Amino acid sequence: MELFYNFPLWASLCAIVFAQVVKIPIEFLASRKFDPGLAFATGGMPSSHSAAVTALATGVGIQEGLDSNIFAVACVFAIIVMFDSTGVRRQTGEQAIMLNQLSKDFTRFMEEAKLWNSKDDFAKREELKELLGHQPIEVFFGGLTGIILTVVLYQFI
Repeated sequence: MELFYNFPLWASLCAIVFAQVVKIPIEFLASRKFDPGLAFATGGMPSSHSAAVTALATGVGIQEGLDSNIFAVACVFAIIVMFDSTGVRRQTGEQAIMLNQLSKDFTRFMEEAKLWNSKDDFAKREELKELLGHQPIEVFFGGLTGIILTVVLYQFI
C-alpha cells in the first residue's frame, strides 16, 4: 500500500500521461491533423521523457528537500535523459528520415524495373521510426510540463 503514497512516482506517471495526451491537440493546432495515435508515439511536443524525469526530480525535491542526496541523483538522471533526447535519439531520427527516403527511392526504381507495384506497400517494407528524439524546444517544454504539473499535484494531494 505504500506504493500508493509515493508522490514522486505518481507525479512522474501523471506527467507522462499528460504529455502524451496533450500531443494530440498540439499537433491538431499545428497541422490540422487529428492523430490519436500520438498518445502512444515517441517524439513530438512536449517530450514525455522530459516531463517524467523533471516531475520525478521535482517530486523528490519537494518531499526530501533540495539538499538531499536522492534529489541530486534525480537531477543528474533528468539531465542525462533530456540530453539524450536531443542528442543520440534525435540523430537516430534524422538518420531514419534519410534511410526511409533511400528506401522510397529504391522502391520507385524497382517499380519501374519490374511490376513491383502489384504488391501492397506494407508487404514490401515497414518504415523506420523517424520521431525518436526531440528538438531542444520539445525537451524544454516537456521539462517545464513536469515541473509545473508536479507542483500543482502537490498542492492538491
